[in-house]
Amino acid sequence: MLGAMSDAAAGLDPEDKKIVTLARSARARNGVPEGAAVRDETGRTYVAGTVALESLRLTALQTAVAMAVASGAKGLEAAAVVTAADAPAEADLAAVRDLGGAGTPVLLAGPDGTVLSTTPA
Repeated sequence: MLGAMSDAAAGLDPEDKKIVTLARSARARNGVPEGAAVRDETGRTYVAGTVALESLRLTALQTAVAMAVASGAKGLEAAAVVTAADAPAEADLAAVRDLGGAGTPVLLAGPDGTVLSTTPA
């Protein structure tokens, strides 16, 4: 069990809490540096971890966006990434912008699920 959400996350919309929890679960389950989840314009969610193959490297958020695109999503409502990093990578924000637009919120949470920031893509 991953434990309770942080106090900061307690003030989040339930759907945003859900994508943070899913991202955290993906990170823990797969033993990868990052987990991510995105919610498309219809409310469907896509969850992914970091891809680190010799021939292919994608961040967790890039992978989640790619999964949404491959499944036919036309837009994003929100994104979340769970990582030890201090801020979302610019490449992650660019991927979210490409599908969701510049105003799509990207929630950044630490490994314990504490939401540290929300950045517009």
